[in-house]
Amino acid sequence: MKTQEIENKPPVEKWEYKDRNYYLMHNKMPLTYTLPTRHSRKYPLVWFDSEKGYERELRYATNHPSIFVDEQKGQVTLKHVVFEKGHLRVPKNKRNLQEFLAHHPHNGLIFLEHDAEVVAEDEFDKLEIELAAANLAYEMDVDTAEALMRVEIGSKVTNLSSKELKRDLLIFAKRNPRLFLNLAQDENILLRNFAIRATEANIIKLADDQRTFKWASNGRKLMSVPFDENAYSAMAAWFKTDEGLEVYRSIEKKLK
Repeated sequence: MKTQEIENKPPVEKWEYKDRNYYLMHNKMPLTYTLPTRHSRKYPLVWFDSEKGYERELRYATNHPSIFVDEQKGQVTLKHVVFEKGHLRVPKNKRNLQEFLAHHPHNGLIFLEHDAEVVAEDEFDKLEIELAAANLAYEMDVDTAEALMRVEIGSKVTNLSSKELKRDLLIFAKRNPRLFLNLAQDENILLRNFAIRATEANIIKLADDQRTFKWASNGRKLMSVPFDENAYSAMAAWFKTDEGLEVYRSIEKKLK
C-alpha cells in the first residue's frame, strides 16, 4: 500500500480537545470494520515526519501517550479500533487514539473525520449547483432543450411535446445537475442535434460503418469522420468550416 504522507499534524499547543466522529467512506456501513492498529507487512502503518526526515512506525497503544513506536518504551497494551455500522466515536479524553487516526495511512482513503463545517460547505455547494441547473433548465429555449435531452434519451425526444420536453429537462437537471450544466455549456450540442435531426429526416445519411456522411438524395459524400471520433460530434465541428457552413444552410432550409 502506498504510504500516505500527512504533514499537517496539529502542534501540541494547538490541538483542539473535543469529541470526534469518524465514518467509513463511500457510504460503507458494515456491521463491524476493524482498522489496522500496528505495523505489519500486510498493513504498513508508517507516517513521514518532515521534521525528522524519515518514516516513523505507528502503533495504537492504550497505555502510551505517543502513537510512534520509537517513543513507546516498555510494555504496550494494544486494542482494536472498530467501526460499528460505518461509524466510530472517540471522546476527547482519548487524544492518543484521535492522533493515531489523524496520522493513519487509511485516513482519507477508507475513513474520514466528520467535520460539520466541511459538510455544510459541501451541502451548500451541492444546493448551489442544483439551483443553477434548475434555473437554467427553466429558462432554456426549446431547441437547446431538445439538443440536450437527445443526449440523455436519444431519438425518443422527437416524439415529446414541448411540455413533456420541459418536464423531462427539469427532472434531468434535478437528478444530475453537474452533467446537465456540463452539457449546457457544450457549444457543439446544438450542431450535434442538428446533424441527428437531419439524419432522422433522411436529408443526410451516415454510412453503416459510422465513418462517412453523404447526401441521402444522391449519395454524394459530404465528409469523412476522423478515426476514434463520435460521428455527430465530428459533423458538428465540420459545420463550422466554410464548406460545412454551406451544407448547414442547405439542410436548414430542408428542415423548415
